[in-house]
Amino acid sequence: MTSHVRATAENGVGHLVLSRPQALNALDLAMIRELAGPLAAWAHDDSVRRVVVTSDSPKAFCAGGDIRAIRELALKGETESIRQYFAEEYTLNRLIAEYPKEYVAVIDGYALGGGLGISVHGAERIVTEHAVAAMPETAIGFFPDIGASYFLSRLQGELGTYLGLTGARLTGSDVVASGLATRFVPRAHLADAVAALVSGVDSDSVWGAYTEEVPPIGLPLERIDAVFAGHSAADVLSRIEGETGEWAQATREALAAASPTSLAVTLRLIREGAASDLAACLARELDLATTVTKTEDFAEGVRAALVDKDRSPTWRPNAVADVAPDTIEELFRPHPA
Repeated sequence: MTSHVRATAENGVGHLVLSRPQALNALDLAMIRELAGPLAAWAHDDSVRRVVVTSDSPKAFCAGGDIRAIRELALKGETESIRQYFAEEYTLNRLIAEYPKEYVAVIDGYALGGGLGISVHGAERIVTEHAVAAMPETAIGFFPDIGASYFLSRLQGELGTYLGLTGARLTGSDVVASGLATRFVPRAHLADAVAALVSGVDSDSVWGAYTEEVPPIGLPLERIDAVFAGHSAADVLSRIEGETGEWAQATREALAAASPTSLAVTLRLIREGAASDLAACLARELDLATTVTKTEDFAEGVRAALVDKDRSPTWRPNAVADVAPDTIEELFRPHPA
């Protein structure tokens, strides 16, 4: 079987290179295991003091989980296999969050969904001006997972709620300004910075030589707070109707394109995540992933976005007002695999 992760360790540094460029490094179960294995070993190896994770794709760090494969499993009714995939992915996320060594993820391109799961939880996240970060799951009938209910709920104000509901993309320095990344390195200096990190140079020296300060985030944070403090998805939609300008229009369009059920699920998930630790968030997301992947909206959303690519999903129901509270309760109720 072809390996899509290269793992090496020298100079006191473990180096993981994501190498599935034809799929923008989308994580299948084999890749998750290829990441988890060396990370677990290096955590207890005194000769390794730092781990650096990079990509050999010119377009992406990691474009997320292999959602098309999950949809195929769902259509076959293979719930146990789906739960195993997410359980191992979320275990990897927690391993990174609790990692006892310096963990550095290098994002130069797309970091979507599961790509944030193998970066945001780590101690250091480097981005360039070409970085693109997003949690776009509501547009495919799913929800922001990989611990997103933990880290989105802890961003400033309602920024995380906005990102989770709309799937809005942050680019370049805004990824740092949001709190999703920690360091900005221009692409022109990235190769030198990575080479220094991999060769074992002291990280403070690397940051001093290659990182740059970033300006404040280029988003209307006060307006985001006002709109996304809504107590329900319907409340959020009502609040955005009173807003004008390009940001408001783009936000309305993103919310209108999302699965209404996913909007309701995501808002509740983020609100509950604010009062939970990471382990509890991941456990809740695992139960939810098991139920949501069985829904018509998940199959339809992935079909429209990634299979037929017509970008015209038919949601059921197709309006937030028609999402029954009992439906959301049932999705959040743990089900045996």
